[in-house]
Amino acid sequence: MCSRIYSITIRIGEIMRIGLDVGSTTLKCVVLDSRDNLVFHSYERHLSQISEKTCLLLKQIKEKFPEEQDFRICISGSAGMGLAEYYDIPFVQEVYATRISISKIIPNADIVIELGGEDAKILFLKNGMDVRMNGSCAGGTGAFIDQMATLLNVSLVDLNEMAKDHNKIYTIASRCGVFAKSDIQPLLNQGARKEDIAASIFVAVVNQTIAGLAQGREIGGQVVYLGGPLTFFSELKKSFDKILGVNGLCPENSLYFVAMGAALSQNSELKNIDELIENIQNSKVEINYATSQPLFKNEEEYDEFVTRHSKEMVKYSNPDAYKGNAYLGIDAGSTTVKMTLIDDNEEILYSDYLSNSGNPVPIVKDFLMNIYNKYPYIKLKSSAVTGYGEEIIKNAFNIDFGVVETIAHFTAAKKFKPDVDFIIDIGGQDIKCFKIRNGVIDNIFLNEACSSGCGSFLQTFAGALGYSIDDFAKLGLFADKPVDLGSRCTVFMNSSVKQAQKDGATIENISAGLSMSVVKNAIYKVIRASSAESLGENIVVQGGTFHNDVVLRAFEKELNKDVVRPNISGLMGAYGAALYAKGKNKEESTILSLEDLSNFTHKVKAVTCGLCSNHCRLTINTFDGNRKYIGGNRCERPIKHKKIGLKLNMFDYKLSLLSEYKPQKGKRGKIGIPMSLNMYELLPFWHTFFTELDFEVITSPTSNRDIYLKGQHTIPSDTVCFPAKLVHGHIEYLLDAGVDTIFYPCLTYNLDEGKGDNRYNCPVVAYYPEVIKANVSRLDKVNFIYDYLGIHRKKDFEKSIHKILNNYFEDISFKEVKKAVELSFAEYDSYMNKIHNKGMEIIDLAQKNNMPIIVLAGRPYHIDPEINHGIAKLINEFGVAVISEDSISQNVDKVPTNVLNQWTYHARLYAAAKYITDKPNMNLIQLVSFGCGLDAITSDEVKELLESEGKIYTQIKIDEITNLGAVKIRVRSLLAALEQGKERIYNGKN
Repeated sequence: MCSRIYSITIRIGEIMRIGLDVGSTTLKCVVLDSRDNLVFHSYERHLSQISEKTCLLLKQIKEKFPEEQDFRICISGSAGMGLAEYYDIPFVQEVYATRISISKIIPNADIVIELGGEDAKILFLKNGMDVRMNGSCAGGTGAFIDQMATLLNVSLVDLNEMAKDHNKIYTIASRCGVFAKSDIQPLLNQGARKEDIAASIFVAVVNQTIAGLAQGREIGGQVVYLGGPLTFFSELKKSFDKILGVNGLCPENSLYFVAMGAALSQNSELKNIDELIENIQNSKVEINYATSQPLFKNEEEYDEFVTRHSKEMVKYSNPDAYKGNAYLGIDAGSTTVKMTLIDDNEEILYSDYLSNSGNPVPIVKDFLMNIYNKYPYIKLKSSAVTGYGEEIIKNAFNIDFGVVETIAHFTAAKKFKPDVDFIIDIGGQDIKCFKIRNGVIDNIFLNEACSSGCGSFLQTFAGALGYSIDDFAKLGLFADKPVDLGSRCTVFMNSSVKQAQKDGATIENISAGLSMSVVKNAIYKVIRASSAESLGENIVVQGGTFHNDVVLRAFEKELNKDVVRPNISGLMGAYGAALYAKGKNKEESTILSLEDLSNFTHKVKAVTCGLCSNHCRLTINTFDGNRKYIGGNRCERPIKHKKIGLKLNMFDYKLSLLSEYKPQKGKRGKIGIPMSLNMYELLPFWHTFFTELDFEVITSPTSNRDIYLKGQHTIPSDTVCFPAKLVHGHIEYLLDAGVDTIFYPCLTYNLDEGKGDNRYNCPVVAYYPEVIKANVSRLDKVNFIYDYLGIHRKKDFEKSIHKILNNYFEDISFKEVKKAVELSFAEYDSYMNKIHNKGMEIIDLAQKNNMPIIVLAGRPYHIDPEINHGIAKLINEFGVAVISEDSISQNVDKVPTNVLNQWTYHARLYAAAKYITDKPNMNLIQLVSFGCGLDAITSDEVKELLESEGKIYTQIKIDEITNLGAVKIRVRSLLAALEQGKERIYNGKN
């Protein structure tokens, strides 16, 4: 800490006040006169140069008020404490600073919503102040909006203007500032309007704020909006107003409320401005941060590193001198388009690596026209495309083959190292890793909820610090004391970087530290490697991020082994696609000719499909000759002329069974049941029970986005699983429907199926009615039956349910209840038997038709279309039969496990995994909900059960975000790996 003794001349009653708000990305300042009038204000981005910007700002104030020497001063803001401590300036926490200014300027305010650069907070001011702030994630803040504007290649002003002209809203994740790109990029690749995406970004910010911060506390009354994003983006404010149902106030000088609160704070102290400026100018920052070992000891060591990696090369041929066949590979990635043309010797004739600018179609067209015009003697014999934009590019240009990314990268890696056993590809916003066993892809790792270990991670920081990504990367090569930044959220790590700068870290050491962080994220968060040895002995790294020598060196040092980086690491997907196309030995390519390209057109229209209950938001791409590509569909109905084969889908069958339980008029009135969680299995039981007791059973409808949003404001935790979040919407639906009794009991135990050590429901399924009662205030106006029941003990259950019902209704006899219970258990058994029989029927039909079978294993509620997002239908489209774990688990006795097997749903999962281990045509995909703690245990156990018998384990994590890009990669990779295995066996026999 640096401290000084100040000489002060006090003029009572005339002292002006300075308030500084040092935010995560901006520096705000106000000067108030002796009557608290605002006489000066300033707002600018500090670019992490906080001390320098503060000093310049104080000089401006001195020039503005030359007669003033002494000011009362106080600092606030999320990044202000370090500055305050170092220069001995008083500090007030920003929440209290906000409350001070709000109390003085808008005393009738009930709630304050403030969004900053990477901070978000909600202040509930009435009945005692309650503050909700973001923690380790800065998704949905100003920095998030900045990144989304960069992705769309528009200015922040244009982003707001574009949103005004939107027609529809897409579902976009805002939980991670980088990973939201995984939702936006497929939309761009499908041709979605940027105006619609811009508006959807603002809606995503609102939903993140409500779900992540409000946490079940309702927002109403006089709402005040503060902070840069809510000041500058009128469409963001409109989105808040619309979703919250309020008319919030964004007051004059809304940017400066924290600074004004600091100025008005009693913490402020009198300081001489000249001495304060001198103190900041002359201070020397001591190095005081956690460091890592340098990546290279000296330039000689770096030269050896470069020489070693320069040996892994694909040769380039001269296209001007080549006449003959060529093979095109295109990798339409998340942020870039890579294209490679190879000759008969598999040498590269021509390649390109470009930003996709949100639309890969014109880029590929220009590339093809360039090839045709410059090299007329080259004949395109075959072509293949891979990556996020595979479908639209394949349809737009009649590309011969589509190939899943994992196979494309594996094909390229084998060219460099035939015995490769581990491949890691780090792209712009995705990480793909896969293990190879016996020459076949055996396990796949994809980042699913966070992409802080990806190339965009570095690009974001390079841009924020004013560097190109290439220049920024080179800075870290010879850093002497790299910053140990660990691994954190991409956006939120700004705070760590700023702190490191304050503690004396140079740009060089920050660059090296960030590259190391990328590596740690990939190894420990995506791959979750227990040791370097577990990855393999022959490792190939690829993807544009590994062009960065600092990332590559950090990776090798972390693993303590040398790896192979091809000279075309950024082109490996495209090169693999070209090799794939060549290997198909096609006689004549269908790719568009030069003449076709001269007549090429591309138009885009967005519509909402009404052919089924999904109501998909479709993007219709129309090309010349009225050729069409439809994106955004979750089933094949919108696609005319598509051949529909045999559809064997247990998920659809179970939904159809449940749809048969319809309301029947009853003398005792209506009783509502939310169609959520365990009700997806117990509806036959409860519907029969209450119908027999002469109630009309009203169920909430199948989940959809509107149902989720309807209950979002009462969700108390953003980390609970999505199926639980949906319960809130179903309860709200029943309340809106006028149902005056809702039945949703707590069930600690499930029925005993003899598969486990006990028969518990998971805590969320068992006790979520308690959460609902505590957070949905409207339930106080109706009968909400959420008593604890035990259907696992039939005799006790008859007595307990009779007693409970008589607390709410008159004249229900025990005899009636006993009969209803008997019928309910019989109906439940009948329902489960139908599922068991259907499962065996599907297996039999699939085997007769030579169809592979996937056990899509999870929980009963995973059949909810809003939860599974149409994954079962997607698998069907690949000609695969789909069954569920509960349709085959009855065929297996209790499975020995390494963990306590005490959960009924999990016991079925283990049994299903065991059942398929000796079935060549059956494989399992496990559905896992984000936020499910128990699945951290089950996934490891199922993985071990499968892999011990040579099966591939595949996991799909799902939540409220509907992007199926990563899901499709996993499913296609699994099917391709299985096909490779078959080919390997066939080739071995022949």
